[in-house]
Amino acid sequence: MPRFEYKVVPAPNRGLKAKGVKRAEDRFALALSAVMNKLGAEGWDYIRSDILPTEERSGLASKQTIYHNMLVFRRELGEDADQPTTPLLEDTEEPLALAAPDERDEATSGDPADSPTEHSTEPEVDARPGAVSSSAHT
Repeated sequence: MPRFEYKVVPAPNRGLKAKGVKRAEDRFALALSAVMNKLGAEGWDYIRSDILPTEERSGLASKQTIYHNMLVFRRELGEDADQPTTPLLEDTEEPLALAAPDERDEATSGDPADSPTEHSTEPEVDARPGAVSSSAHT
């Protein structure tokens, strides 16, 4: 059974200027065929194009969905090829998530003098439904 490796590349966003190519769709077709011919010369067979969504940051706290046009290629692996040349998903590093500290983290990371102690004069309140606080019995 033949084994394949796949390559996914972004489709060109702009057309290429060339002599005799005047219309925008002709320039785009020229750019697309240049990408496909380059990869075809390297042994890659064109499979299909896909429009795939990704979630990207938009500002500090919000995210938005962006759609990318991708070209999918494949080529057959030789009999002696054990590993594909591109890294597997498990081998790639996850980007570090940088987030603002949580309010709970700020409350616990403050000065110990700001936190309530055993000698606090405020009564303890149990937030569980139906729970009776210990000060109600005295």
